[in-house]
Amino acid sequence: MQQKIPFYLLVILLICLGMGSAVYRHINLEIPWLPGETREVWSVEARVEFTALDEPVIAQMAIPETQQGFTLLEQSTASPGFGLSYLTEEDIPAVRWSTQEAAGKQVLYYRAQFLLDEQQQRPWPDAPEVLAAPILSETTALVAERLIEQARQQSADQITMAAQLLNVLQSDDQQVQLLLQERSVEEVAMLLMQLAAIPARQVTALQLKNSRRNQDSRAYLMVYDTVHEVETENQRVAFFNLATGKEGRPQRLLVWELGDRPLIDLEGGRNTRISFSMQRDVAPVQQALEQKYSDVSAMQISLHSLPLEEQKLFRGLLLIPVGVMMVMLMRVLVGLRTSGTFMPVLIALALMQTALGAGLAGFVLLVVSGLMVRSYLSRLNLLLVARISAVIIIVILLTATFSVIAYNLRIVEGLNIIFFPMIIIAWTIERMSLLWEEEGGGEVMKQGGGSLLVALLAYVVMSNQYVQHLTFNFPGLQLVLLAMVLLLGSYTGYRLIELFRFSALHGRSRGSSE
Repeated sequence: MQQKIPFYLLVILLICLGMGSAVYRHINLEIPWLPGETREVWSVEARVEFTALDEPVIAQMAIPETQQGFTLLEQSTASPGFGLSYLTEEDIPAVRWSTQEAAGKQVLYYRAQFLLDEQQQRPWPDAPEVLAAPILSETTALVAERLIEQARQQSADQITMAAQLLNVLQSDDQQVQLLLQERSVEEVAMLLMQLAAIPARQVTALQLKNSRRNQDSRAYLMVYDTVHEVETENQRVAFFNLATGKEGRPQRLLVWELGDRPLIDLEGGRNTRISFSMQRDVAPVQQALEQKYSDVSAMQISLHSLPLEEQKLFRGLLLIPVGVMMVMLMRVLVGLRTSGTFMPVLIALALMQTALGAGLAGFVLLVVSGLMVRSYLSRLNLLLVARISAVIIIVILLTATFSVIAYNLRIVEGLNIIFFPMIIIAWTIERMSLLWEEEGGGEVMKQGGGSLLVALLAYVVMSNQYVQHLTFNFPGLQLVLLAMVLLLGSYTGYRLIELFRFSALHGRSRGSSE
């Protein structure tokens, strides 16, 4: 038993490494356990229109970035005749267009693609400093102080106090109307925040809705609670719609600009207008995640970084260990005999490239026809190498013949017979022919039937979409299969067929003992 301890430790290590790798990819790279999941990808386009004044033009527009709930995948612009630069190192990301001379109506486009990402929890910018309030008239200052005092008595913290103040701005109160005579709602809201010493910033946001065009942005107030701040990395933040006074960040609300600045600054033009269009697409989760984690080393060294042709090749290769497991289970635990150790796996791989019925029919036709030709070659007393070479040539000729016949009979599936491994089929015909000569046709039928049965079971498992998803997206699970193969390799007990074979003898021995 002590000699087995290193072996069992190795098996446990392989299982832990394989499962740990799979769990890591699931948690850190968000690869789902089940296939077929999709993600929302939103394309948002900003259209900037203005009239140039026949002089140098500089247009600078704030642009969004990755934020809570959204991950920026890619961005692009369309601006013929304008120079372009991205100001990503600034506090407020922006895109800047410039040209030496322009006149008349000008149209610039900026497009960004966002992944709707619940896992994205990037913290918001730190709370801004509360600026000193501007000098106000005595009446305005008195009204503002009354509103702030009333809100303070009806609130518990900075966020609830901001909610009370913004709710008051939506009322028909005469004091509120006095404040709104010379200022917009946005200006009054920021003024009250300054007077109440509540850190806040005005932000520009978009409510994403599918297939919308010429949409305007919305003004929101982003309020911080720095007094009762939760002791975590993220600050308490609340969003308020300045048009309605309602609190909360609606689902699919994309914050476009966070800097308390105009959405666009224009020099050398006038009559600026910005409108937005948006489109929702549903993308396979793997495609979306590849874009999201394109700069992450764990994704760069994965199979998804390979060209599509090589990815398709590895999707098939990584299924071979699953087929090997099925062969070992049927041979070691059940006791089925097959023609060749892993011939059923190759048959299963070929069946995955063909229709099941056509593939089985083609395989049986090739083997039976090859056995007939091999029986004639055995009378010629040829050397082994010459005999095998002759069988290979004949198998290829038979394959070409069956493909032509199938095509003329309009049986398209018959053309896929070329996916069967010719060399392996030739060796199978040779082994079956020798087995026929040594042990008779009965043994050939047993091993041939066992091979087809195991191949069918392996085909069912290997063609399962869940198995294909797990083997390709979690290659670490191959270590778990390796551990199971090692465990099966150490099994020395009875096989299922042997239990049925000796059941009569076991019953007889019990009867005699009684």
